[in-house]
Amino acid sequence: MRLFLLTSLTMIAFAANSVLTRMAVDGGHIDPNSFAIIRVLGGVVVLCAITTLKGGKLQLLQRGRVAGAISLAAYMAGFSLAYLTLDAGLGALILFGVVQISMFAHAAMTGAHPNSRQLFGAGIAFLGLLLALWPGPGGQSDVIGAAFMIVAGLGWAVYTISGRGAANPLAATTANFILCLPIVTMALVGFAAQTTATGWGLAILCGGVTSGLGYALWYSVLPQLPQNLAPVVQLSVPVIALIGGAILLGEPVTMIVAIAAVMVICGIALAITSRSVQGDRS
Repeated sequence: MRLFLLTSLTMIAFAANSVLTRMAVDGGHIDPNSFAIIRVLGGVVVLCAITTLKGGKLQLLQRGRVAGAISLAAYMAGFSLAYLTLDAGLGALILFGVVQISMFAHAAMTGAHPNSRQLFGAGIAFLGLLLALWPGPGGQSDVIGAAFMIVAGLGWAVYTISGRGAANPLAATTANFILCLPIVTMALVGFAAQTTATGWGLAILCGGVTSGLGYALWYSVLPQLPQNLAPVVQLSVPVIALIGGAILLGEPVTMIVAIAAVMVICGIALAITSRSVQGDRS
């Protein structure tokens, strides 16, 4: 039960990133590039403060830190740049599709092979996600935006995998954010154009709470989850974001979206109640 609650809280935090970003950018409070930079900055400030209070050591040069920082920067930059031109629903579909494929591929290469029930559950969840997020009539796919979102998805997958087994998840996340800040700033500062006090506040909330602390919690939960289940569980994030958007932003939830949400939840339930088949490494 504790693992279920922590995992659910993490998915809600990840979904809140989308809601906060939409609220800030769509509301005209800040441009997406400035939002991404301030988001990382907010994560650095909040995580450094908490890590210091806990007496933790950052260990910026620890093994795997470079991969974590670069992949986090790729996710932040790719996500931000993609939404300059890409439809939001299609962008979310590309992001989580790339993450799922990447992490399933990694799990297969390291010996944790998904069984038929997990594959069936993942398929139902993915079809539900496709139904909920695929653009309707008139929707347009932007090749450059899709490419940026693929980069974001690959970055998130690598960041997630590199975080497995971290001895101190909070310190690891803090160090990654510190090293990520100059990278994402150099990548996006040339595109920054508009900021307001409200935009700063939403970006800091997104960076310090729903991103920084959310990722630290994800690091602590990951070692307890079978490898094949992590990408499937993340498929719930867009659905949670849709619900949050309906409640907080007044976005409509149609019957199709409701059916899709049921498909995603049922698919995840099938997958997480099954065990992986371990490959023979002899």
